Amino acid sequence: MSHSYALIARNPADATAAVVSVKPVVLTAPGGRGTDLQVRVSAPAAGEDLPVVVFSHGFGWSMDGYAPLADHWAAQGFVVVQPTHLDSRTLGIPAEDPRTPRIWRHRIEDITSVLNNLDTLEASVPGLDGRVDPSRIAVAGHSWGAQTVSTLLGARVLDADGAPGEDMSDSRVRAGVLLALTGLGDDLTPFAAEHFPFMRPSFETMTTPALIVAGDQDQSRLSTRGPDWFTDPYTHSPADKSLLTLFGAEHSLGGIVGHQVAETTDENPARVALIQHLTTAFLGKTLLGDDVGWKAAGAALTEEPAPLGELRSK
Repeated sequence: MSHSYALIARNPADATAAVVSVKPVVLTAPGGRGTDLQVRVSAPAAGEDLPVVVFSHGFGWSMDGYAPLADHWAAQGFVVVQPTHLDSRTLGIPAEDPRTPRIWRHRIEDITSVLNNLDTLEASVPGLDGRVDPSRIAVAGHSWGAQTVSTLLGARVLDADGAPGEDMSDSRVRAGVLLALTGLGDDLTPFAAEHFPFMRPSFETMTTPALIVAGDQDQSRLSTRGPDWFTDPYTHSPADKSLLTLFGAEHSLGGIVGHQVAETTDENPARVALIQHLTTAFLGKTLLGDDVGWKAAGAALTEEPAPLGELRSK
């Protein structure tokens, strides 16, 4: 696939499998949530023993976002589950809502609820029942969604004294894809430190294999550091980890949130195609044991005459 990301971007149907998508599938609200959990499930129309990817959206989004990733992964043979978190603009919950300070925890509980109800979600899609392999589960997320799912990989939130908080890791999760995940809490702006106490992570116990994707032009208004802040999850976590640093990419990483979306400040279809290709290869390696495909994807990036990014692993 060397030298082909621009071609993929022009012709995104490099994955031609038919996909079935059902929404909303409604799960009873986990305790204290107060609003039932709405979920979208997308799956290939054919295939057996299908692995699962649970995707957590960024702030304000919903189960309807991130089509460039969700549709691609489903067409490549993964069941993609997208919950709508309480911060979604589609729910319109005001900032003064008493649940607001705990939304970061509700987000994590949403993902756990999805994992606890995979049978229900599987039965909701016509023809999917009996075709899912519940032993092959990955989590993925963008921005706040990446922070959400990182806890299931073993990341911990530090308390005011710097002590690690509750261990919320989940042994059912075999891998993670962390897109634009914020870094250590030592470098927060005063506003972020006051309003987002959950943004004080420790990655020392994030032992589950993960692919971290960062843009080298992603300058956060929540941090006093530069774009290298987003590489902290790789630098400060143990192996087995990989870091894809995208050249010229800002927070939307070229447009993973959606096609022609206002929040995409750096629209680049070729960059999105690269993310599609490498995340799929990583999921194939960690969930299906396809080391050959992962190594080939990395080699193809290295061989590009003008690469869109750099891949490192440890």
